[in-house]
Amino acid sequence: MGKLVDRPEPDVMIQSYLPEVWNGMKRVSKHFFANLLMKKGYVTIQYPEQKIDYAPRFRGNHRLMHREDGTVRCVACFLCSTACPADCISIVAGETDNRDVEKAPVKFEIDHLRCIFCGFCEEACPCDAIRLDSGEHRVPAFTRKDEMSGKEDLLSRGGPSISKQGGEFK
Repeated sequence: MGKLVDRPEPDVMIQSYLPEVWNGMKRVSKHFFANLLMKKGYVTIQYPEQKIDYAPRFRGNHRLMHREDGTVRCVACFLCSTACPADCISIVAGETDNRDVEKAPVKFEIDHLRCIFCGFCEEACPCDAIRLDSGEHRVPAFTRKDEMSGKEDLLSRGGPSISKQGGEFK
């Protein structure tokens, strides 16, 4: 058998929620005037004049790195698209004229509406071809088409990589 619980009869004061509204107004007013008069505890920054630096591990815009000769470092191994939990990377592989590289991406697209900026693509890439360390915040767009980044756009953000092909550093 369960335990009986005394439940008070709801009167007009309890049903009107006025005591709780009053308690909420008291709390908001207390914090408002404390911050206004004592000038401490601000959590707001004056945005255009002050900017907060991103953390060193911030994952910003994607970028594709290129070799010294200007060709993309990606060898279309599909490891980045396989490791991506959001399935936002699409690659189409094709033949290349470079004798050192078997294939290269003809199409390399990232759908930023699906991307969760987890960094798994960067960790999975054995060629140091894709990075998220640009330090730039992704700019929002108005259309779905503008949220797709193609190979040329990603290469324009990237630069030459200092690592050897295969991921070993010099």
